Amino acid sequence: MSDPLQTAVVTGASRGFGRAIAAALVARGTAVIGIARDEQELRAVGDEPGASFTPVAGDATDETLAQDVIREHRPGLLVLNAGATPHMAPVHEQTWETFSRNWQADARHVFTWTRAALREPLAPGSMVVSMSSGAVLGGSPLSGGYASAKAAIRYIRGYAAEEAQRAGLDIRFVTLLPQMTPGTGIGSVAIAGYAARQGVDQDTFVEGRQPIHTPEQVAKSVVEVAADANSAPEYRITAAGLRPID
Repeated sequence: MSDPLQTAVVTGASRGFGRAIAAALVARGTAVIGIARDEQELRAVGDEPGASFTPVAGDATDETLAQDVIREHRPGLLVLNAGATPHMAPVHEQTWETFSRNWQADARHVFTWTRAALREPLAPGSMVVSMSSGAVLGGSPLSGGYASAKAAIRYIRGYAAEEAQRAGLDIRFVTLLPQMTPGTGIGSVAIAGYAARQGVDQDTFVEGRQPIHTPEQVAKSVVEVAADANSAPEYRITAAGLRPID
């Protein structure tokens, strides 16, 4: 039986939620393999947590990378957090290339690692945590296909959980839906876009959305879910903590 908190893979580990999640897991005693494109940024992350953090520079959508990392490190926990910054514009000012950006990054990489987790497969007792977004509940009219790509992640989780059960794999799949926050690069871009759309400054926009969680609170929620053998399949993440989605 695998301990999810013994060894973890975190995608998008060089910044934002991923960086905070990697640090929180290392602080918990977990050996973390951090995946991101920028090797220099990843190495800077490793300078903080120390020897328990292994940087792996690469494209998180790469099927070979996913297979190789799982086979080499045998993680008990996958935190699928990588994603692209959406192009902020109303739908009629998007192109298909800008509109589908998050399908090609966020949804594709969750599909890639989820598929690898089932086909390898991960050891019994393992967990896959996929980061979706609160945008799927209310829409995101300025971010192209962002909300729909994040909604697809929820479906992938459900499909994977069903297949794991059918195959008797004992792998748990959980999706987390954090809210927009100025604590990440993607959140900052979104806040700037929506503040401008409403004709207010960014501080006023953020104040109207209080309370807002921090990357550290998101990281704490990930650790809590990974440590809970009876976790729900989906949670919203708020400043007050985890809220199961019925």
